[in-house]
Amino acid sequence: MDIFEYAMQMEKDGEAYYRELADTANSKGLANILTFLADEEVKHYKIFKRMKEGKGEAPVSHLLDDVKNVFAELREKGETFHFDAKQPEHYRKAQEIEKRSEEFYREKAKEVGDPAQAEILNKIADEEKRHYNVLENIIDFVRQPERWLENAEWHHIGEE
Repeated sequence: MDIFEYAMQMEKDGEAYYRELADTANSKGLANILTFLADEEVKHYKIFKRMKEGKGEAPVSHLLDDVKNVFAELREKGETFHFDAKQPEHYRKAQEIEKRSEEFYREKAKEVGDPAQAEILNKIADEEKRHYNVLENIIDFVRQPERWLENAEWHHIGEE
């Protein structure tokens, strides 16, 4: 399997996992964030498909703004949240997927001979790292939702 086929499969698997998590989320806001992450994986899939065809373009994402808006909306609504104690495990698994993806894309960026492809791979790796950080914020939120929302400043979401 070539690099692009492998990357496309990784993105499809990530999308499926996020959609599964979104379907089982007991918070509409959390389901929205997970759907945003799934949609990001679809964008990456399409980028790799175009790269396989000899075309390429750097990713453009509004994920961080979307996530910050959802958390701000949750804070404004003042809802009470109750999450299953095992939920953080699911998000840790998603983080592992994002970490493996980031590492794979960085490794392949060093191996490809085309500087434009290397740049795209590194930019997608950067996005995967931001996804990892968004998931860290979700884990913190799920563990202590009211406290997290009360103290959140959201400027750090997705930052390196």
